[in-house]
Amino acid sequence: MAQILGIAILSIILTFILIVPFIDFLYKLKLRRQHQQTVDIFNKPTPLFDKFNAWKVGTPFGGGLLIIFIVTILFLWSLAIFSVPSNFWQLFTILFTFISFGVLGFYDDAKKLVASSSKYPFFGLRFRYKFIIQWILALVPAVILYFHLGYNSLFIRGLGSADIGFLYIPFAAFVIVAFANAFNIADGLDGLAPGLLLICLVSFLAISYSIVDQSLGIFIAILIGSVGAFLYFNIYKARIWLGDVGSMSLGACLAIIGLLTGKPLAIAVIGGVFVLEVGSSLIQILGKKFLKKKLLPVAPFHLYFLKRGWDEPKIVMRGWLLGVFFALLGLFLAFVN
Repeated sequence: MAQILGIAILSIILTFILIVPFIDFLYKLKLRRQHQQTVDIFNKPTPLFDKFNAWKVGTPFGGGLLIIFIVTILFLWSLAIFSVPSNFWQLFTILFTFISFGVLGFYDDAKKLVASSSKYPFFGLRFRYKFIIQWILALVPAVILYFHLGYNSLFIRGLGSADIGFLYIPFAAFVIVAFANAFNIADGLDGLAPGLLLICLVSFLAISYSIVDQSLGIFIAILIGSVGAFLYFNIYKARIWLGDVGSMSLGACLAIIGLLTGKPLAIAVIGGVFVLEVGSSLIQILGKKFLKKKLLPVAPFHLYFLKRGWDEPKIVMRGWLLGVFFALLGLFLAFVN
């Protein structure tokens, strides 16, 4: 435990040291939100979102790049320096998911800057194709979990363990894709998604400690430190955002952590606020697609409260409190006999 706490502190310090010059670097790259309208997955304008986020124009995004860099380097260094016994396929699964979804997210971030220019016709991938790529990326760790790490069952409290065999692969891929998009959707308010992530990570750190998975615990601790330091600069009014590079990477990574702990259903409870966010958006999308009308007044979940006149910090802090409740409930379900 001392090693885990020490490496988390080191992660906090490194992120604090590097993040201010990194913010300045993003300004020089002009990697910040431009004066333009956003669109939904049907390429239709989102006036309500633009109304509540117009004041954020000019804030740099791409903070996820720094988190991915620090966590990856520090994780590999920690495993070497502490001689931590680890499974190659487990390490590959964690880092592949963490980095590959970050690369896809970075493409989305870059697209925001150059999509309107005819000089870069290769930017402008439609949501359906990006969704397919997400599934391809998610199937890689899902296959490894099943064939190389032996994951093939679901534990349901009160019913016991159910061996689902080959179906574990599409199930795991679905969890990864769902949380990558859920985190991306929740990252619409300053501090909301990173704060919820910290709550989830602390919960899974406790679970990893209980199953004596030292390498996974070290990764979670490093991620807690880096995301915690980032959150200091992301709370209202944010000086930097994660960007899609961070939200997609961290969402997929949260899913893979939940899967590696052997309690895949616990993540749906511990990450309950993320489930509410993606669930509300999915209901709205299906309504527009098949019924040609909105099923909810507004989606995602947090945007509804903005429309009702709640201040952004109020929504975020109450979201964190709800996240704490879900985390306690998820831990109870994970540990109770």
